[in-house]
Amino acid sequence: MEEKVEVILKKVRPFIQLHGGDVNLVGIKKGVVTLRVEGVCVDCPLADLTYNKMVGNLIKEEVPGIKKVILI
Repeated sequence: MEEKVEVILKKVRPFIQLHGGDVNLVGIKKGVVTLRVEGVCVDCPLADLTYNKMVGNLIKEEVPGIKKVILI
């Protein structure tokens, strides 16, 4: 599961880094993916939309067994 999530993050990371942010996988436990956001993403009002809706939905669609994506 972690490898599949990392592949997805590797695809979206360049777009996030263009805006001065970054995202890293902290871990996966019981179908819950925990992501750490960094840089300008920490205080960005659009981070919720970007990660929970766009990246989170992509992860849930592409990786069987993932139920939720949370940010720290």
